[in-house]
Amino acid sequence: MMRRMSTLATLAVLALAALHAYILVLEMFLWTTPRARAAFGTSAEFAEGTKALAANQGLYNGFLAAGLLWGAVASDPVGFQVSVFFLVCVAIAGAYGAATASRKILFVQTVPALIALVLVLLAH
Repeated sequence: MMRRMSTLATLAVLALAALHAYILVLEMFLWTTPRARAAFGTSAEFAEGTKALAANQGLYNGFLAAGLLWGAVASDPVGFQVSVFFLVCVAIAGAYGAATASRKILFVQTVPALIALVLVLLAH
């Protein structure tokens, strides 16, 4: 019998996918705007000088969003396996970002990923 993740676990994975899609938009398309500069705490000069780097980061966030979406909609065992893989990727990326860039990333990225991971594991 094929099992599916619980609704709560699926919603948590989808919410994290939406967050990373939003980060993609901020980093790839809005990096130099006041909204993105406020979100990331950057100056206009810094944002202008780093927009290619930010766009690259945004693309990686898009890949995370795509993987999370795939995991949320795929049937098990693939959906479970893909969800776990991408949630662990997000948690590790967030921990690295928190250690090297801003501690805020721990609460925006790592903690939600770990909560979603626990929900996915409990649902399986």
